[in-house]
Amino acid sequence: MSGGGPVIPNFGGASKCVVNNDLFCTDWVRSNWHGTLEPALVQHLRLTGIAVSIGFVIALAAAIVARHTRFVEQPFTLFSALLYTIPSIALFQLLVPITGLTETTVEVALVGYTLLILFRNILTGLRSVPEEVLEAGRGMGLTRRQLLTRIELPLAMPAVMAGIRIAVVTTISLATVAAYITPLGLGAPIFYGLQTNFTTEFVATGALAVLLAVTADIALVLIQRVLTPWSRARRPAT
Repeated sequence: MSGGGPVIPNFGGASKCVVNNDLFCTDWVRSNWHGTLEPALVQHLRLTGIAVSIGFVIALAAAIVARHTRFVEQPFTLFSALLYTIPSIALFQLLVPITGLTETTVEVALVGYTLLILFRNILTGLRSVPEEVLEAGRGMGLTRRQLLTRIELPLAMPAVMAGIRIAVVTTISLATVAAYITPLGLGAPIFYGLQTNFTTEFVATGALAVLLAVTADIALVLIQRVLTPWSRARRPAT
């Protein structure tokens, strides 16, 4: 900090917009896209993809077991709800003594935050399948696994996709806080921009995080429409 003013990155070749620390400098974004913003965006996608994928596998397995063995539901719900209520920074700090200042710490916390959302939506979707449809499947000689893969999961897909959408958007948001532990994802340039009081960096990176969340949600909506064409079928006129 010089004379109480902001520390401007790359001052020697900075434009007037950067020197004045204006709200948004497009030239800084262009010159730092490949070196700063793009790598952070890729890292953020990776953090989110890994966390939601692992969380989905765990939640799906737990929901399938809870669907047929009800005593599993309450303990898993209480455990995942407990994780969900812990503030993100506090959870990161609790994990640091175990897994260190590593990406593993970030992923374990992010996976934990997806479990409650995914588990409840998957279980709700599975339980919404009409019993007469399952009975028809059993009458056709389908095994329990075939009932799950051919009937239950396809019919539960709207609820499952709703859970995935919420989990993805939530994880994108929480992953920005991960930079508190390790400089990964879009949170790293946001924190750096705040520390140096360089407005363009945290505004541009924050906008990227919002754009990523909106884009991911729209993409998942389109995927849901492809996977559940029957949900778009128009009801016959009465």
